[in-house]
Amino acid sequence: MTEYSRTVMSHAPIQVFAHLDTANAMLYRRIMTVFMANKRRFVVHLRPEDVAQALLDDGDEPVTQQRVDNALVSLTGWDNLKADPDTGRVMTVEDFNRPRSLYQLTRKGEAAELALEVFDQELGRRGELQAVALEDIRVRLHALAALGGNPDPAVVHNLLLEIMNRLTSLAANASAFMSGMQRTIELQDVAEEAFLGYKDRLIAYLERFVSELVVKAFDIAEQIRNLDQADALLTLAATREAGDVAPEGEEQPVQLKLAEWRDRWSGLRSWFIGDRTRPCQADLLRATARQAIPDLLATISILHERRTGRSDRSADFHTLARWFAQCPTEADAHRLWRAAFGLASARHLACELGDDVEVPAATSWVNAPKAEISARLRATGYYAKRGAPSKVIDRSRQREELAAFVTAEREQTELARKRLATGTIIRLSALHVLDQAEFRLFLRLLRETLSQGPGEVDALTADGSLEVRLKPVDGYAEIHTEEGVLRGPDYEMRITDRAK
Repeated sequence: MTEYSRTVMSHAPIQVFAHLDTANAMLYRRIMTVFMANKRRFVVHLRPEDVAQALLDDGDEPVTQQRVDNALVSLTGWDNLKADPDTGRVMTVEDFNRPRSLYQLTRKGEAAELALEVFDQELGRRGELQAVALEDIRVRLHALAALGGNPDPAVVHNLLLEIMNRLTSLAANASAFMSGMQRTIELQDVAEEAFLGYKDRLIAYLERFVSELVVKAFDIAEQIRNLDQADALLTLAATREAGDVAPEGEEQPVQLKLAEWRDRWSGLRSWFIGDRTRPCQADLLRATARQAIPDLLATISILHERRTGRSDRSADFHTLARWFAQCPTEADAHRLWRAAFGLASARHLACELGDDVEVPAATSWVNAPKAEISARLRATGYYAKRGAPSKVIDRSRQREELAAFVTAEREQTELARKRLATGTIIRLSALHVLDQAEFRLFLRLLRETLSQGPGEVDALTADGSLEVRLKPVDGYAEIHTEEGVLRGPDYEMRITDRAK
């Protein structure tokens, strides 16, 4: 940008949006839409009668030629349009003396219309979770890695452009979708009947995207980490783009383009690669999408409760509190209290308090002596269970099986402690194949240690018998178990048995 353009932009008032805040704003928008549509067909100049005919053909409210002429003059005054003398149809001296103009879009007017188009698109954007975009990014990163040592600049440039375009679309659509999802959960922009109609498809849609994101994001992050010639590829793309830059001042187009491509690549890395202190955008999106599923289920439960007319205790208490506040006298409040809670004398309950104790039926619970009531009587209204007495079931065999199971499990845990708690430093990537007992103990220790925070951590187990030290190191670890493989960041681990 030249110094002159910066000065103009900083001091000149912007009037190209003034037509939006007028009584004829709809007419101005229709006229500017006509000019934009004709420019896309490479028609630059339009006469007033051409504009009037286009407005007549668009099927909206008809407009007179005089109103069109006045609107074109106003748009010219706001610098949305530029008027040039029209001498192409001059046949007589009277035609020459009559002011006739050809109108075309100005740069400011075109920029304002493009901004308004983007504004309208964003307002109407529903958003979507683009699992296909994840696959496209993954495939193109694999293609970049397979180019070899002397790649074609055009191929590199096209692959990088496609990656960045797909990432931009993925991020924008995901943000729009999750914003709309939150409004859906709060039942702001959707009718209850419509929501209940597609709730199952929406939950299945979220589950499918989360599963795709877990697999594809991990592969994408690995490809970004392993792409050693990334800066060289960015330089090729920047050099190819700089060849089309018009000369201006003493700026270095290659360096400017390279700085732009490095910023884009940094954004790609931050989207798929994070750390313990700053998670990546892919992880945040996955967490938000996963949280949306129980939130949707909670919303569905609320809607079903509304349909079935279930009593809401909190709403009942709010209504009762409002009634108490509206009571005219304190006596009315007492009567409302007795009607609501029913804590008056209970004439229907007979309790044996002893031969020498006589309690009138009208005695309040507060003043009456304490009466012991069995739990069965409170729950069922009867002292004893009806019917024949239950047979006593012999549970000795089950108790023996349970005791044997607990003993075997304790022995397996102790054996796992002896194998893992060696007191020596070992990397997670160097661990041997873990059986079920070792893997359960390892996960418990890992959870208790990582919950202490990032960086090098020392922690004790809840019973104080094991001391664990974790130190993060570069690289990733694969821990093989009998049930599969656990992958994650690598650490140096030392487990010490303090009970010895």
